[in-house]
Formats: sequence, structure tokens, C-alpha cells
Amino acid sequence: MARLVAFVVLCLLSVSLATATFVGNPFLVKGKTYCDTCRCGFETPATKYLAGSKVRVECRHRDSNKITYSVDGVTNSQGEYNILVNRDCGNDVCDVVLVESADKKCGVPNAGRDRARVVLTRNNGMISDVRYANNMGFLSNEPLSACTQILQQYALTEDQY
Repeated sequence: MARLVAFVVLCLLSVSLATATFVGNPFLVKGKTYCDTCRCGFETPATKYLAGSKVRVECRHRDSNKITYSVDGVTNSQGEYNILVNRDCGNDVCDVVLVESADKKCGVPNAGRDRARVVLTRNNGMISDVRYANNMGFLSNEPLSACTQILQQYALTEDQY
């Protein structure tokens, strides 16, 4: 019986410590946004990183898919964003999503590159407060003239992308 009581106390203590650890230690979500100037679906040497673009961390309940948490951010001069998330979202599925491009000539979110999944819980063995999201991109209205040469480096032709 004493072992059972000790086990229950230990479990409750670990839960309270995990909760106490989060207070004052928000997650920092980091990533970049870019303009796919060649409209090829990935970053190239001609890629332009977008300053002033709007992104959002959006968490949804696993079962109901209702938004449970949302916080916006803006990219700096290198197209990088740093967004603080002030809660553990262990029961949610969280993504960073593109909201708006600062460049009107590159304003269409690239399907498949318009969101990036991030894990925002401490209940997974990760000890860092920093979470890195994959880079997300907008498509340029028109590809640059140099893109044909750039894509030849990847052995791709216009028929293949």
C-alpha cells in the first residue's frame, strides 16, 4: 500500500513540476518566408526572402478542429519571424500559416509550402523552448527570366515542374 501511495504522490509531483516549468518559459517559434521567384515550388538561388510578411501560429483541437490558440507575427528584413507562444498546446495540432505577403508581385501562397507544422508541448522529450518551422513561400506573379538557367542546374525543364 505504501508503494502505491508513493507512486501516486510521485506522479502528481511530476505533473505539477511540468506545469510549473512552463510558467515564464514561452515557446519561441522561428522560421522564414520567401518569394518563389521561379515558381518552381522550392527555394533556389533566385529566392527572395520577404520582409514585412504576416504569418500566424494557429492551433486546433485534435478532435473538433476548432481554433484553440492563435498569435500573429511579422517577418524582419531577412524574412525571418520569431513568435512567442505563451502556452503548452499538447492537445492541439499547431501550424504556422502564411497570412499576407508584403510584396504584391509575390502574393499567392504556394500550396504545400503555405503552412508548417510545429510541436508546441513539453510532453515529448524536447527540452528546448525554440521550435523551428519549415520555410514557407509565396509564388511570384511572373517567373524571372534567369529561372530557365537556374532550373537547368537542377536538371529540370519547364515540362517537369
